[in-house]
Amino acid sequence: MTVDYQPQAMPWKLLHQGKVRDVYQRSEKELVMVATDRLSAFDVILPDPIPHKGRILTRISNQWFKRTENLIQNHLVDADPLEDVEDDAVRAWLEMRTVLCKKLEPLPVEAIVRGYIIGSGWKDYQATGQISGIALPAGLKLAEELPEPIFTPSTKAAVGDHDENIDFDTMVGKIGKDLAEEVRRISLKIYRYAREYARERGIIIADTKFEFGLDEHGELVLMDEILTPDSSRFWPADQWHPGHNPPSFDKQFVRDYLETLDWDKQPPGPKLPEDIIRKTAALYQRAEELLFGQ
Repeated sequence: MTVDYQPQAMPWKLLHQGKVRDVYQRSEKELVMVATDRLSAFDVILPDPIPHKGRILTRISNQWFKRTENLIQNHLVDADPLEDVEDDAVRAWLEMRTVLCKKLEPLPVEAIVRGYIIGSGWKDYQATGQISGIALPAGLKLAEELPEPIFTPSTKAAVGDHDENIDFDTMVGKIGKDLAEEVRRISLKIYRYAREYARERGIIIADTKFEFGLDEHGELVLMDEILTPDSSRFWPADQWHPGHNPPSFDKQFVRDYLETLDWDKQPPGPKLPEDIIRKTAALYQRAEELLFGQ
């Protein structure tokens, strides 16, 4: 079992403890972001970590950031994030799960792109024929590919709260028309690129979430994580069939297990059986192997 660490052991000031990542202040303009092995489902942090998950998420994110930097600038700073760490045990734990990044002003929305109809989008479609105010063709099946990817923003919930789907006009009211349109444009562009890349390697990216911030010059910057098994829904391409909920490389495997329990999706989360933890860890590793050969 993975041993988690104590934030007080870090040489930086803890600014924010999220569902998965902890953020520290390194300097006036730089932050240190640490991907833990925590797992959240239905916006609840579960009590059992997934071994090496933080390292896998960080490596996957860094690969995607590198491959999309021609589309938009990202938050990464090209320097050793561990140069301040003197304790060998702390350094060993932080290795490959820590990045140095620019301090940004986060946008108060999450940028979600859907290429297939599943999850909360499927529930909204069944009830209204729409997702986030976007009308879709009648008769779509569960997990069916949409005619075109759609941009469906949501609120950015605090830890323990639930994100809520919003329409584009609501997003415009929060951040302004020009910025909202730019976020939508670049989100769809990144998704289309990543979807084709992943499909060639046997993975369908059904949907994904991006987060953006503004730098000191007001420029849009891609931040947090990108196209990981935590922020996306990954399906094996050879097992996808419209009308059925496909197996998944990501934490949907855990969500499906939790749906079998008598749990109200409120904290505290239930403990996970050892075999669920082991299988989930293997799925994260397999996704990285298929995408980047690691």
